[in-house]
Amino acid sequence: MKLGVVLPHNEIGNDAGAIRAYAQGIEALGAQHLLVYDHVLGADANRPGGWRGMYDSQVAFHEPLTFLSFVAGVTQSIELVTTVMILPQRQTALVAKQAAELQILSDNRFRLGVGTGWNKIEYEALGVPFENRGNRQAEQVELLRKLWQEDVFSFDGDFHTVNAAGINPRPSQDIPIWFGGSAKRLLTRCARQGDGWMPLMGANQAAADAIAYLKDTRASLGLPWETFGIQAQAQFAGGSPERWIGHFQKWHNLGATHMAFATHNAEPTNVEGHLKRLEDYFQIIGELTAGAA
Repeated sequence: MKLGVVLPHNEIGNDAGAIRAYAQGIEALGAQHLLVYDHVLGADANRPGGWRGMYDSQVAFHEPLTFLSFVAGVTQSIELVTTVMILPQRQTALVAKQAAELQILSDNRFRLGVGTGWNKIEYEALGVPFENRGNRQAEQVELLRKLWQEDVFSFDGDFHTVNAAGINPRPSQDIPIWFGGSAKRLLTRCARQGDGWMPLMGANQAAADAIAYLKDTRASLGLPWETFGIQAQAQFAGGSPERWIGHFQKWHNLGATHMAFATHNAEPTNVEGHLKRLEDYFQIIGELTAGAA
């Protein structure tokens, strides 16, 4: 498995120097990819009617494409990944343009992870209907690839219209698109349109069933499995070397191709502390994989 890192979004802060040190530090440790979460808005926890979402307005999220553009400029090799961008609440042609620019300036290091989201407040503020977001996402992925691959074209879909137009510049390589989520319709979409899956679950029977479904669906469509990726995540919080090893082995047995380590939501720390947690994890997993070689 390729080893990577989850950005400690609510703890990394806003100091450009510290963020640069973190990005260069994880690359120096050998991290092969960096995952960045995405939320545009957070709701006021004290709003009328209350709020029971997974986060609120006090939780910080860096805008992923802008953030990864900065990281691209201060690193050399690490893969830059959105995990996951809530695609249906964004304008497709603008995402295509921004993603193409990031792919060009990072020397083809960008991977686009996409999701449909759950926060109606974000959709409302961004002027996009919350309903039918899954079908919108499917059409978006089709249109994104056309915008990245074709000079000018026309497109008449259920949600998008392009009249003899295209973006310029376009990336020299296709941008991989991986899907997050676990609903059956999402898994079907992922198998049909995706280059990989980003599960939001542990290495359990549900994950095994989902992977089997993805594999069977791709086989029925005549699509290869060997080039399809699975992005797992591990947590520092509540973990131990023994638990990390067991977790890694379970995902390895399920066929995961990537593993990213999240260091946030534990005891407060600084950039050096986050890097030390990553160093410990990489060393433990490195010893495990070396012993199995």
